[in-house]
Amino acid sequence: MTGAAGGPVSGATLIVLAKAPVPGRVKTRLTPPYTPEEAARIAEASLADTLDAVLATPVRRRLLVLDGEPGPWLPPGIEVLPQCAGGLDERIAAAFAACTGPALLIGMDTPQVTPALLAPALADPGPGDAWFGPAEDGGFWALGLTEPDPSLLRGVPMSVAETGRVQRQRLYDAGLTVRELARLRDVDTARDAQLVAAEAPHGRFARSLTAGPPAAEPPTAGSPTAEPPTAGSLTAGPRAW
Repeated sequence: MTGAAGGPVSGATLIVLAKAPVPGRVKTRLTPPYTPEEAARIAEASLADTLDAVLATPVRRRLLVLDGEPGPWLPPGIEVLPQCAGGLDERIAAAFAACTGPALLIGMDTPQVTPALLAPALADPGPGDAWFGPAEDGGFWALGLTEPDPSLLRGVPMSVAETGRVQRQRLYDAGLTVRELARLRDVDTARDAQLVAAEAPHGRFARSLTAGPPAAEPPTAGSPTAEPPTAGSLTAGPRAW
């Protein structure tokens, strides 16, 4: 089986776990310097770039597991399922439970993602394989399972500094062969947004930043104005999709 570009089509499901870009509900750590409306615009651009990469990746099934309602940003060719209730570990577990066969899950916070970055986890998944995409903040931006098992996610503490370490250890303890994807930075703060836009300067995400205020340096960890972690982030960073 081959894709539109003549390459082989993976039998895997590629999942995007996301939150609809509604002002005041997404990218709250971008406010300030951005307004809630500007933060939502940035979130929509990040999601759109992510979905573009998903559409360009030759897989059997493309699935958006969404908190909220689809909007005009949703392109054709992507199946939509609502997120379940509960913590992020439960929501990720439910996303994998909706799949049969190999599955790779990513979020909407890495608009610099490309089909080439995803390809290793989709090329030839073997029995007992897991793929882990570490994030700069200590969490993970991607998780691939040859045999989706929701129990591998449930109970993993999310949105804390040790999220990635605990999740990776959970995979090892299950006897899986854990393979690494590239380390990426996901967008939590205005500083993150500027750095990610520099990595992918030609996408919607980078263009969305040019229409807003310049990114201010975020407060350092431990400062009086630094925000505490909030639930709902795939990575250790304190932000919810």
